[in-house]
Amino acid sequence: MKAISIGLLGLGTVGSGVVKIIENHQDKLMHQIGCPVQVKKVLVQNIHKEREVAVNQSLLTTSAEEIIDDPDIDIIIEVMGGLEGTKELLLKALKQKKHVVTANKDLMAVHGSELLTTASLNSCDLFYEASVAGGIPILRSLVDGLASDRITKMMGIVNGTTNYILTKMSKQGSAYDDVLAEAQRLGYAESDPTADVDGLDAARKMAILSTLGFSMKIDLDDVKVKGIRSVSEDDLQYGKQLGYTMKLIGIAQREGEKVEVSVQPTLLADAHPLAAVNDEYNAVYVYGEAVGETMFYGPGAGSLPTATAIVSDLVGVMKNMRLGVNGKSAISPQYEKKLKQPEEIYSKYFLRIHVKDEVGVFANITSVFAEHGVSFEKILQLPLKEAEEAEIVLVTHRSSLEDFEQILNKLRDLSAINEIKSSYRVEGGGR
Repeated sequence: MKAISIGLLGLGTVGSGVVKIIENHQDKLMHQIGCPVQVKKVLVQNIHKEREVAVNQSLLTTSAEEIIDDPDIDIIIEVMGGLEGTKELLLKALKQKKHVVTANKDLMAVHGSELLTTASLNSCDLFYEASVAGGIPILRSLVDGLASDRITKMMGIVNGTTNYILTKMSKQGSAYDDVLAEAQRLGYAESDPTADVDGLDAARKMAILSTLGFSMKIDLDDVKVKGIRSVSEDDLQYGKQLGYTMKLIGIAQREGEKVEVSVQPTLLADAHPLAAVNDEYNAVYVYGEAVGETMFYGPGAGSLPTATAIVSDLVGVMKNMRLGVNGKSAISPQYEKKLKQPEEIYSKYFLRIHVKDEVGVFANITSVFAEHGVSFEKILQLPLKEAEEAEIVLVTHRSSLEDFEQILNKLRDLSAINEIKSSYRVEGGGR
């Protein structure tokens, strides 16, 4: 039995996990595929560096072309990251009839369409389960498990770094900067955490999820993004008082032919299943017209969870090789992209404002909301230590995004408003 040969691009945390699983689960792979699986070449930056996994030095190379051009290598596994240079390598591999498995969400969010088209034209598989939510098989569930259903909403925590930060801020009352520093020390956050804390990492994943879930080509620029840098301990405590938990939530929702996709700090009712997802864990809530509500939960990152998703994709490619059906699984988006406009996006909103502590202020605020037909679900009014200033915390009933943004603009023009401290989307009822 001829072994299936793998070329591995990258031997960092995830790449090491891939090598471990292929070595340690060889009997299971043999049972499923019917032939041995071997890593033939591994791309590294430094051949002599000490590593957490033992790899024969003869397998290591610093030349990507040595792997891509090797006629004996059947499948490329890409876990090195990067955009343009990586895209060119994978395009070259696909054109040389090599199948590709990648964990690169940035690449798939930006260049996925081009890569999938090239794979299809060359009768190759391109699988990317590990690009979203680590070890959770969410993409496979959308493409296969829920293939017969019509997905109407996907809502999830798809970035472990921000979930860890918000969990610690909420449960321990810690300041954002302190928790971020701790997350960096523990390896949950990069030294430059911008992609995580500004929501870009989650936005890339939501673009991938919504493209698959809605069968509509959703680009990264279509995702409205707001990160967590401005979330304060006061916001979390007021939310808690009203029965909400703060999470960075990706929301993709379809009504009729139109969709909305966003990533933003959101106050979830404590009873919502996602409110209980803590620390670095991920979860995705999927609503289907037929199946109803389903939830996928698990580790969103880490060496072995992510490597598990990669090797599962590898098994899928190898099974297709045995059946001779590679390159048949990619399906072009079925629907034309139609995005909701602000007047079509509805939600409840949390608003925290500092006002002058004087007669008639609340009536002025109420009249602004009334002009747009927006009423209040919850209200807190508290005096502040500063002389002649009060704090008002509101949760509205459902309002269009357009109306809420116009309300914010009008409130800024009121002389009685000292500062709009924060505003967030709200999901669920709270207390």
